[in-house]
Amino acid sequence: MLRKVLNTKLLSTNRLDENQHLRSQKAKELIDYCEKCSQQGKGVDVGQIVFKTNLNLVSNTLFSKDLVDLCSDSKVELTDAILSIVDVAGKINLVDFFPILEKIDPQRMRYRTNIYFGKLNKLFGDMTNERLEEKKTNQSEKNDILEVLLNHSAENPEEMDQNYVNSTLLDLFIGGIDTITSTLEWAMAEILRQPEIMKKVQVELAEVVGKGKPIEEADVSRLPYLQFIIKETLRLHPPAPFLIPRRVDQDVELCDYIIPKGSLVLVNAWAIGRDSSFWDDALVFKPERFRSLELDMRGKDFELIPFGAGKRTCPGFPLALRLMPAILGSMLNSFNWKLEACIDPKDLDMEEKFGVILGKAHPLRAIPSPL
Repeated sequence: MLRKVLNTKLLSTNRLDENQHLRSQKAKELIDYCEKCSQQGKGVDVGQIVFKTNLNLVSNTLFSKDLVDLCSDSKVELTDAILSIVDVAGKINLVDFFPILEKIDPQRMRYRTNIYFGKLNKLFGDMTNERLEEKKTNQSEKNDILEVLLNHSAENPEEMDQNYVNSTLLDLFIGGIDTITSTLEWAMAEILRQPEIMKKVQVELAEVVGKGKPIEEADVSRLPYLQFIIKETLRLHPPAPFLIPRRVDQDVELCDYIIPKGSLVLVNAWAIGRDSSFWDDALVFKPERFRSLELDMRGKDFELIPFGAGKRTCPGFPLALRLMPAILGSMLNSFNWKLEACIDPKDLDMEEKFGVILGKAHPLRAIPSPL
């Protein structure tokens, strides 16, 4: 039921087209921030600025309002709560291996997670109550997902109550922010390691769109090399290294092993994307490989499945495939980028931070300069 509501009311082609102006506006705000940093000769924390941009984009899609100030360096409690949830969820928990320890919670993981989730639940509860009060006074109806969920709840109270609405918002909020942030930070890191890739994509952008202009989503289909960069990033650095677990509903024999009924199976998208039996130079970032490889990322070709496959495919992939190239292209078509502190590109630290989301262990900082 929930997937049907999302696919028809939030992630359908028509709905995404309607909200394109919002995504363009947030991309412009990101470019304006980078412009200010460029004038000051100041470095940009790429992951942080993309995170804030995406946070405001998601919050506008859900609630029709910004939640963070792009230009402020002050810490935001909401941002800390989101990052902490993703961090804790990716850590090894002894309770998973020794259930007898559940009541003790030796690593205090459940305790900390409850605090973080409590902060977000309070935020979403306040947003929901505020909107319900607005609806009582017949204020104009907003065109966001909260409105869709509340309307559906009013029409189908047996399917969705207010707690369900808040939980849905929580899932969308967390699932839609850090994954895109991670992918774009990795893409910029790989491009900065190989300056010739930046030159190639900037030539394509200048020829198709015009140097210095923002990239609109309609332009992406005419920018194959930019799309190759996104694909290659998702191959080497899938944001979710282990896809949503599946549980086996009957005994299965696979590669001379018996997988017993009831087993929990983790699909390692990270390893699949680095399998040298299929990928030439599997550990090398080489966008050109996709000129001769027509692989679909929507689950049809199992060699490249960053969004999963089948009925459990990530519902947000239509939005991600529009948003990621548009933001990355706008950043590359507006500025030249170089690493801070005169770091040689070959020396850039590419260590991964393992977790639910596979991010960079060390933030990427780069200095923009106008083209």
